[in-house]
Amino acid sequence: MSSHHDSPGADRPSSPAPAVPKQFMAGTHRTISPEETVARVRPFLPILGITRIADVTGLDNIGVPVVMVIRPNSRSISVSPGKGLTLDAARASGVMESIEHWHAERILQPLKLGSVNEMRFGHCLLDVGGLPRLSVQRFHDNLCLHWVLGENLVGSAPTWVPFEVVHTNYSLPLIAASGAFVMSSNGLASGNHPLEALSHAICELVERDAATLWHLSGKEMKRRTRLDLSTVDDLGCREVLGRIERADVLAGVWDLTSDIGIPTYCCTLVDREPNPARPIAPMIGFGCHPARGIALLRAITEAAQCRLTVITGARDDVRARGNGPEEDLCAAQRFVSEHGAEPAERAFSDAPDHAGVTLDDDVAWEVDRLRAAGLHEIVAVDLTRPELRIPVVRVVIPGLEPLYDIPGYIPGTRAQRRLAERTS
Repeated sequence: MSSHHDSPGADRPSSPAPAVPKQFMAGTHRTISPEETVARVRPFLPILGITRIADVTGLDNIGVPVVMVIRPNSRSISVSPGKGLTLDAARASGVMESIEHWHAERILQPLKLGSVNEMRFGHCLLDVGGLPRLSVQRFHDNLCLHWVLGENLVGSAPTWVPFEVVHTNYSLPLIAASGAFVMSSNGLASGNHPLEALSHAICELVERDAATLWHLSGKEMKRRTRLDLSTVDDLGCREVLGRIERADVLAGVWDLTSDIGIPTYCCTLVDREPNPARPIAPMIGFGCHPARGIALLRAITEAAQCRLTVITGARDDVRARGNGPEEDLCAAQRFVSEHGAEPAERAFSDAPDHAGVTLDDDVAWEVDRLRAAGLHEIVAVDLTRPELRIPVVRVVIPGLEPLYDIPGYIPGTRAQRRLAERTS
């Protein structure tokens, strides 16, 4: 990323590049408005294989704007949902997600082939010991891997990363030596500016780690993190919560903020009176951002997005345990029974809040939070294509946990520590 901007945490040169101000602050922090974002990338949609942007908001009764962006020849997922306070924001969200997947499916950077033992003496390698592991294949230092070059934001050191945790080309057969690490889109992000993409990627990684640590926590700790929605003073969040209440939908929100200290929330939405003729399982959304209002809004709108993803049938894998309507109805009824009248102790003001004036402020603060938590490798692989000039980045941070529901995922050090705390 150094070709675009100085890396946060590195020694600053005598004449640093000018800071990147935030120009749009309604429900998200961007350099330009969602309308401008979509207008900027629209000429490239045919090249990227995007054939349709479908407004599906009206298929649910909540009214949170949601779209489905269709890319039929995708090598990962062919439907990318998008959400936001406005339809334009939802379009920008879905289109940019589809675009970042396209980039990660078609990486043109040079690769190197070799094991850790073959590469480590002549190359600076990412600490593969801290990457999320899978039970599919046992990793060892003589296992031959493909590697791609990134940059560690701490110190600006060129660092080689296993290609398996960077690309999203899941077409079969998979590239040789796949299966040692978790393959997902976690930490993949795009933006109007490289720092915009970088901040979003870092927050996504922190969010998934916090969600897994919270999931592995004891029942009493979870209960104490339930957010009292009457304490929420962010106007965007209040507006969306009002829509949810008027739709007779229960919103349960928990503060997942971890030891890293970047605000993170989980929101679960379920009909207060689940309808047997239209059963929708409890749908979960997560959100993370330096500004707690944006983090909470992301969690709430993502939960609304997940409801519509199920309603449209775009992703059958997000149903409760992959089961059918009967199981969804039972899950909804159980959630209402267990959490409908559960007390909420956490105040919105209890969470950290760092709404930086510039994107530089946000990224520098995020990096500082990670370093304070003992995470000193924050490696960014720049996937931006020069002919498109849409900033896309994949960030890899060894030590952070992936989302807990990945089949075959082996809990890492942070997850094992949380499990030990639960049983002690």
